[in-house]
Amino acid sequence: MKRIYLLFVSLMVAITLQAKPFTLVIDAGHGGKDPGAVGKKLKEKDINLRVALALGKLVEQNMPDAKVVYTRKTDVFVELNQRANIANRNKADLFISIHTNASGVNRSVKGTETYTLGMHRAASNLEVAKRENSAIMMENDYEEKYEGFDPKSSESYIIFELMQDQYMKQSVDLAGNIQRQFSSTAGRRDRGVYQAGFLVLRATSMPSVLVELGYITTQEEENYLATNKSTEELSRSLFNAIKQYRNGK
Repeated sequence: MKRIYLLFVSLMVAITLQAKPFTLVIDAGHGGKDPGAVGKKLKEKDINLRVALALGKLVEQNMPDAKVVYTRKTDVFVELNQRANIANRNKADLFISIHTNASGVNRSVKGTETYTLGMHRAASNLEVAKRENSAIMMENDYEEKYEGFDPKSSESYIIFELMQDQYMKQSVDLAGNIQRQFSSTAGRRDRGVYQAGFLVLRATSMPSVLVELGYITTQEEENYLATNKSTEELSRSLFNAIKQYRNGK
């Protein structure tokens, strides 16, 4: 009798686990009063949202067991800590934050980068984190919310040296998939996988990455990012990477 009961419990657990949908949270960076990086004709927030919505549509159409949650679906401002809270509340299996890069010096730089949470190992990575984290300065009482974190101060980032991310391996695996897909599917220049101190990744309790789709400050890149072709290729790249990640590849 006890054996039958244990078999029944095991079966119910298996059914419950199988029934749980794969939950993907897609975060379109910036929005509303926060335009993000600005090019000659485009704003980062708009590029991010287009690719985020296209990615979500691909997942919904091709992964029937998946649940897609967006941190925003329109041009609204969402605080960084709320983006992570949305992922945590929904018990997400993956969190992908979509951004577009900028360069204040090199106006010919091109390509994609994908970041996981960690300590910056190069000055350029720190500058990317500073720029993306500066969005908190548009929030009310950001000093109190983020416990005195100053997005412009290098000293504030020392905390990321001390943090241990239990999802680091999964995050790095996903980031590698994404970069390979950007290269093979979209023909983008692979600028690599890096670690940096992004606040939007710090509070998530699941594998998480932040992608930079291209450089809005490089004219050739901005022209590409303005096209429907770029939206299709970049979203397809992300979808393929997610599919590979789920298949353990």
